Amino acid sequence: MTTAIPCLPENAPFTPEQRAWLNGLLAGMFSNAPQAAVEAKPSRRVAVLYASQSGTGEGLARKLVKELKAQGHTPALSTLAGYSPAALAAESCALILASTYGEGEAPDGVEPFYEQLCSEHFPYMEKLSYAVLALGDKHYEQFCKFGRDLDARLAALGANRLADCVMCDVDVDEPFAQWKAAMIARLNDHSPPPSRKAASVPAHATDAAASSETPPAKAFTRDDPLLASVIDKRLLTLAQSTKSTLHVAFSIEGTGLRYEAGDACGVIPTNDLNLVAEILQKLRFNGNERVTSVKAGTTTLYDALAHERQITRLNRKMVQGYAARGSCAPLLGLLQAEHQASLDAYIYDRGLIDLLIEYPGVFDDPNELVALLPKLTPRLYSISSSPAAHAGQIHATVAVVRFTSHNRDRGGVCSTFFADRTSLADRLPIYIQPNKKFKLPANPDAPMIMIGPGTGIAPFRGFLHERRALGHKGKNWLFFGERSSATDYLYREELESMQADGHLTRLDTAFSRDNSHKVYVQDRMMEQAPQLWSWLQDGAYVYVCGDASRMAKDVNRFLSRIAEEQGTMSPEAAEEYVGALKDQHRYHRDVY
Repeated sequence: MTTAIPCLPENAPFTPEQRAWLNGLLAGMFSNAPQAAVEAKPSRRVAVLYASQSGTGEGLARKLVKELKAQGHTPALSTLAGYSPAALAAESCALILASTYGEGEAPDGVEPFYEQLCSEHFPYMEKLSYAVLALGDKHYEQFCKFGRDLDARLAALGANRLADCVMCDVDVDEPFAQWKAAMIARLNDHSPPPSRKAASVPAHATDAAASSETPPAKAFTRDDPLLASVIDKRLLTLAQSTKSTLHVAFSIEGTGLRYEAGDACGVIPTNDLNLVAEILQKLRFNGNERVTSVKAGTTTLYDALAHERQITRLNRKMVQGYAARGSCAPLLGLLQAEHQASLDAYIYDRGLIDLLIEYPGVFDDPNELVALLPKLTPRLYSISSSPAAHAGQIHATVAVVRFTSHNRDRGGVCSTFFADRTSLADRLPIYIQPNKKFKLPANPDAPMIMIGPGTGIAPFRGFLHERRALGHKGKNWLFFGERSSATDYLYREELESMQADGHLTRLDTAFSRDNSHKVYVQDRMMEQAPQLWSWLQDGAYVYVCGDASRMAKDVNRFLSRIAEEQGTMSPEAAEEYVGALKDQHRYHRDVY
């Protein structure tokens, strides 16, 4: 026989404070009853959130919190004004009371939350179970519109509905009491955790706060990668841009794969199969020939060319082996020491197919050819997601490399693999490459200066989401640059939203082709030299990600100039200052 812990009804003749005290007394008395006579109830953490214009929503939310506490749960009360969608995504259960203001609008201060939630790139929320109580007035045409829109948006993001959205007119007491009773019944239920749902599947009632146990961490490697499903792939640049940059997301839900903000994701690509077929045609092989595998044993020539060997680029060793095997006089001439510059120019934009076309008939043994080809190496991408804000996912920001040379269209192996040969739900081999020297400051209040043009923004997107999800209060300053603001402003909605709500303290952009003269992030640094120096004096950490050949060198040089000019130092002392930043682990670079 089981006994439920009683609580006083809302209409009992007591003040709210008296009723809360008596409910607590009853809970304490019954919690001391013999265990056989009391049914154990689960204690759940519940986020109770409200969007209130006149105070009605807030008042109901506080009543709900008291009831949840009396039932043994752990409610966390917060207004949606100033709240972040990333914090919501980190919750397992949320009960939301949302008022509609004016002509279907969100209450004052809640617009930034909803705009960010509706951002094109906001992550899915499969771990969240939720219910919305929408408050409104039927005299208005857009009755309860904000609550209905919020409910629909959360469902579209894959969150699990505990119940359909309930709409209340100005007389809220009865519908609120019914909704509250239904929600508490669900929380007190002993049903199993909800199954995960894809965002495209309609969300139905599920057990709220129960979630699957965290799987043990597993060390996937380049030799033993995880086959991860692609759950998102979209262009970040507009179609008319001269560049193509992709946002790609993998699901790692339930796999045990772990990463930290700042790490890199290794992707093992597949070569262009059309190119493989052309190579086999030039070799006069059918692809079924057995050759030595890079792993162990043997594989087919087709598999080796598609998955194991580098075929799009040449190096000196390849040219040397090919020239010796075929007695190719022009190639042998390029290999002379005095012709190194000419050899570099030759191999710069050619691949195996060019050798086969220019010097055909060299190989009749597929094993000799395969032995000449380097291994196909994984490509590393700075992770652009946060494990705290994008649970169960890994995001990458990929610049698609395409070019034409020697009358052939060519491209980067992995970037065109993503762009042209990968679809949603495909499973790709990935692993984590830790980057211990590119981590957030240990001090959550420390200021950060992030310099990341182009896809160099990737780790900083992860940093910003991570700091927000973890509640870090340190100031954040981002320098971002690209070609054109109209077509190449990566993650624009997210960055401007973070700037609007103050999480991104400063945002300086440099779009090189929007002006009569080119402007780069390092130029913006010099324009903001006094303020940047002030941040450094306040203990700011500096992070740089992107091109090593020019940008990173310029940033390093300009940091010395800023120290020299703003700190009235000699050039030698300024260089020592920048060196000291590195020694103090306040200057970090992830360049390539």
